[in-house]
Amino acid sequence: MTVTLAIVGAGARGASYARIAAAEGIAAVTTVADPDPVRRQALADEFGLPPDRVFADWTELAAGPRLADAAIVATPDRMHAEPAVALADRGYALLLEKPMAPSEADARRIVDAAARNDVLLAVCHVLRYTAYSLKLKELIVSGRIGDVVSVEHLEPVGWWHHAHSYVRGQWGVEAESSSMLLAKSCHDIDWLGHVVGKPVRQVSSFGGLYHFRPENKPAEAGNRCVSCPIERSCAYSAVRIYERFLGDPVFERWPLGVLTDDVTPAGVTKALTDGPYGECVYNGRNDVVDHQVVNLEYEGGATASFTMTAFTGLDFRKTRVFGTRGSLEGDGRTVTLHDFLTDTREVFDFDPDGGASAADGHGGADNEMLRAFVAAVASGDRELVSSGPAETLQSHLVVWAAEHARHTGTVVRMDDAVTPSAAVVAG
Repeated sequence: MTVTLAIVGAGARGASYARIAAAEGIAAVTTVADPDPVRRQALADEFGLPPDRVFADWTELAAGPRLADAAIVATPDRMHAEPAVALADRGYALLLEKPMAPSEADARRIVDAAARNDVLLAVCHVLRYTAYSLKLKELIVSGRIGDVVSVEHLEPVGWWHHAHSYVRGQWGVEAESSSMLLAKSCHDIDWLGHVVGKPVRQVSSFGGLYHFRPENKPAEAGNRCVSCPIERSCAYSAVRIYERFLGDPVFERWPLGVLTDDVTPAGVTKALTDGPYGECVYNGRNDVVDHQVVNLEYEGGATASFTMTAFTGLDFRKTRVFGTRGSLEGDGRTVTLHDFLTDTREVFDFDPDGGASAADGHGGADNEMLRAFVAAVASGDRELVSSGPAETLQSHLVVWAAEHARHTGTVVRMDDAVTPSAAVVAG
């Protein structure tokens, strides 16, 4: 069977998944819903959709008969719950962009709707699906390094990526989206739990907004990069960041396609002159953290430390796993196994499809995840999807506990004795 897809949210992520499905020939895009008329029509034209399959709002899609096997919900974070619940009620299988929802209540509504209607729900925790992650998990499960005792994990967000998405962009203000840990790094908390293979027992966290603050604005700086007298000497200059992507068809879709539909020098300049992506990063519109550490203790005593920082190049995650018989070191491209018994090292090489950014599909992770989802829809085998509702809800609960720990300066215990979802302050 050819799986058919409805795209709910025709922005960068929704359009990206639609193009992957078409390029790989694994599914057919038959419907699109988006309130933005330019984005909506552009995607409809790209996939040759007739007017009766193009909707200005997801409510119009949900009000009628089911028009596709599955819906990809790629609306803004705070607009996930309503369409996901309504479309589950219509019988659509769901591929939901992460995070599931900014609140536990909304996340549980989505999980309940999927269960009530017996529909497949997968969340786009794409890191689980790469050949790199599968091999690392296989080496752990097979006992090659003995018992996992501790893990060290780094997410290098990248200085320009952070400025683009989490200062100037739509995830810069927590009240309008979610915390940085949920919006960006729920991937990592989920992936760590997947790798360790045990539930979290307790968590602590520290971090804050260190650099992108008004008090760090140079005295000579202007409010917009296009007219700033010190723009050429600023690492976070929007002009410097975006001008280098012109002419690159991959990066013209993201990040330039987020700025403007007119991806030309004149169009980008206009966007930087008039829109939020041209504002000084020190103007103070943002409030999410630019660095954070999370410390995790799992059932059985294994621990993990996670670091998210803006102050790197944009790259693949870096991980070291320490076991009783050996260790693993990975960077998204290779995994090196050190066997303590023989004191030898074995290197497993991978060839990621592109770089680590969304422009490159997260090094092929988006493709792998979409293949698994479509195969699960086609076959009915939900085991093909590892980022289902139970796994995602559990890792989101850890994220919310970590944020509570950061804000209160406490260690937070995930207390199964009270309720599987409860987090209580340890003391």
